[in-house]
Amino acid sequence: MGYHHLALAAKDMKAIHQFYEGVMGFELVKTEVAPVPTGGWAKHFFYRMEDDSKFIAFWEMHDVPGTEDFHTNISKGAGVPDQINHIAFDVPDEATFERRKNQWMDAGYDVLELDHEWCRSIYTKDPNDNFVEFCITTGAFTKEDRDFAIGQLTATEPSFSKPPVKMEIHKGKKAAAE
Repeated sequence: MGYHHLALAAKDMKAIHQFYEGVMGFELVKTEVAPVPTGGWAKHFFYRMEDDSKFIAFWEMHDVPGTEDFHTNISKGAGVPDQINHIAFDVPDEATFERRKNQWMDAGYDVLELDHEWCRSIYTKDPNDNFVEFCITTGAFTKEDRDFAIGQLTATEPSFSKPPVKMEIHKGKKAAAE
């Protein structure tokens, strides 16, 4: 079972639209506009990711009490480092992984690439200042992986994982969101 959509608040829907449709290639397919029960009103924008069962959505709020100075960065809002809360999208193969990396760089975004040996990831930041990731699973999970994971549920001392075998920063090719 997957999720239907992830919904996040936005302050600059024009920048969000340019990134998620213009750079990411997700199509804006639906917007709901309605009053908010606590006051004010909002627009809820839905971007199709793969098909009509997977979306990322954004709220644009107007005159909603208590939203005058909210964080759009989900990690800052929670009081944790930027990389903790992030949005990770899957890619089916290496060609798509490379295409997505080049897509970001061509749009002017810097890209962090990590190879964890069981998956490869690329990261950049969206206009909400959130880390966005594309990830491809490259390995299989073993009984030892499962045993380690279960053991970490109750471990009180760290047993650190191996660091990524590759960490590289790719610079964007032009200024993002000009």
